Amino acid sequence: MSLVEVRELDVVYRRQGVDVHAVVGASLALERARITGLVGESGCGKSSLARAIVGLVKPAAGEIVFDGKPLSPLRRGARPRHETRLQLVFQNPYSSLNPRRTVGSQIADGLRLRGEGDRTDRRTRVGELLDQVGLSAGAAGRFPHQFSGGQRQRIAIARALAADPSVIVLDEPLSSLDASAQAQIANLLVGLTRELELALLLISHDLAIVRHVADEVSVMYLGTIVEEGPTREVWSSPQHPYTEALIAAIPAADGSGTLPEALPGEVPDPASPPSGCRFHPRCPHTFARCPGEDPPLYELGPGRAAACFLRDPATAQTHEHEGVI
Repeated sequence: MSLVEVRELDVVYRRQGVDVHAVVGASLALERARITGLVGESGCGKSSLARAIVGLVKPAAGEIVFDGKPLSPLRRGARPRHETRLQLVFQNPYSSLNPRRTVGSQIADGLRLRGEGDRTDRRTRVGELLDQVGLSAGAAGRFPHQFSGGQRQRIAIARALAADPSVIVLDEPLSSLDASAQAQIANLLVGLTRELELALLLISHDLAIVRHVADEVSVMYLGTIVEEGPTREVWSSPQHPYTEALIAAIPAADGSGTLPEALPGEVPDPASPPSGCRFHPRCPHTFARCPGEDPPLYELGPGRAAACFLRDPATAQTHEHEGVI
């Protein structure tokens, strides 16, 4: 059974009197000892989905099931204890750490909330957690500003581990780091996932990192999941034009390729999305039906699906006779 199941989730914000549908009908599952990647351009709803999964945002529709039970919205002082095993690591580790407290005291917060041991026991455990993320126990007495960005992200991960989590959601945890630190943290996440049998959701716009660490990947565009499947299969044979464009945009070793931001056009405003298929204004394969119909996720095999009319058997037989826009 999946540790987390997201079922047909909608997240809606109110902006200047207008409903903004940041997430629309999203579904995914997080499995023990596996990393799921969630990729897409900025503004596609990835962070909104992450915040809903950990209870920071109340969904407008759909359901999130954690460890077999519906997830309750986060309320101060009222979160069931078992739900503390669902942790979030933010993009900016410096802003998520209190600059006035030592890192050891902040890591120990999770231990205190769980009622783990006395002060001496907790000090020992903090040292073990720091060691687990590649830092020395002596780092506990220092303050966040005394560490590099990569070290601060390790501290944020250690703080999440103090809650004895079964699931960790990481929202762009590598985006503020240099390439060397990114690779080190990525390898750390793989090791922790296997060692502790965690379920990880890694949200990133860096497809190269996701390809390196994720077992499965979901591709998100303008609030919707447009493709999902085992990472190697998605990369070797993308089934949605958006996925194909993102993969083609990864710079090659010789410097060729373009950034994802260089895809034709821009991500539309979620407050006024295109009708029908949300990707059709930027798609090179747009059919006459695309502006008026929203494609479902077509099942393509075990764990493989894509929301594109190119994968509809009826379209595949007739597309040569349709008008292409």
